[in-house]
Amino acid sequence: MKKTLGGILAIGLTVLCAAAAAQNATPAPAAPVPAGLPDWAYTPPPPAGTPNPSALPNDDAAVVSMPGTPKTFTRGELRALKETMDWHPEDRQGTMPDVVRFGKPPAARQCTLCHLPDGSGRPENAPISGYHPTYFMQQMQDYREGLRKSADPRKANTNTMIGYAKAMSHEDDLAAAQFFARQPYPRRIKVVESKTAPKVRMQGGMHMAVPTTEGGGMVPIHADEIVEVPDDNLRAEARDTHMSWTAYVPPGTLNRGKQVAAKYQCATCHGASFEGVGPVPPLAGRSPSYTMRQLFDMKNGSRHGPWAELMKPIVSRMTVQEMAAVSAFAASTPAPVAPRSTTTSAAR
Repeated sequence: MKKTLGGILAIGLTVLCAAAAAQNATPAPAAPVPAGLPDWAYTPPPPAGTPNPSALPNDDAAVVSMPGTPKTFTRGELRALKETMDWHPEDRQGTMPDVVRFGKPPAARQCTLCHLPDGSGRPENAPISGYHPTYFMQQMQDYREGLRKSADPRKANTNTMIGYAKAMSHEDDLAAAQFFARQPYPRRIKVVESKTAPKVRMQGGMHMAVPTTEGGGMVPIHADEIVEVPDDNLRAEARDTHMSWTAYVPPGTLNRGKQVAAKYQCATCHGASFEGVGPVPPLAGRSPSYTMRQLFDMKNGSRHGPWAELMKPIVSRMTVQEMAAVSAFAASTPAPVAPRSTTTSAAR
């Protein structure tokens, strides 16, 4: 493989927010679901009429608190209709731009709604903290030009993101890109090899473990599958950036992923520790579900653009099983403590 082809995982980002509520709808697919699509990574919405449970209180006036902070917010505030509540504002580097904090009503909601105040996101969205501004800006342009779509026509938040990108200006993109580039990605994901994983359901736009009081428990994990869940459902729905996540994978997955990374020479562009090289995005410690989706989107031909074109010769040779293994392996690598230098010419 030539170095100019890039590493294995030039993963793009779903850059601004796509409301989680959109994923709980069940629109008629605009196109057939492609063969081999890993449902576990795309979290398709449940059938119409399926109850949408929540770990948050029912009453919007109810006060919610979190461990590790004296802050409290009402359930109504946590719905983030205008602004996303930040449990840990002391962690932020620099001043949050208005487009990140409030969006561009009514055309686009605030970035922090789905990508969170630190940009770390959740499995159904992109982990954009620490991304190089040049890469960030290109992804926004790819969305505008129709080059970035989801392989799963049911994934409504990708279509929402396309609309948001079209509503943003170059200046908006740059402000968001520069802010999120300064935010270090938290070390929050633990990858566990296990023959079982929690029984899950769609909740708040993502997979969550069903509480034992509601029939939950550990069930056999399928081959080549990753079950990525928050360690606390309430904290996940409340967008607590200090909470942890666990990704369950079948035994032997991480060793296979290490072999796949060596086979396709991922380190060439993504770095020996998946920390990213130059504008190439870091993958260490980030959502394996998200990484898997981007690989499949590129292999499927749903995702284009300059970075995706570099990846095409690689992903075209990868099997779905290899994609899952290397996604898990990258997630198991600790994220860097501090973000990389982001000197950029993206403002041109």
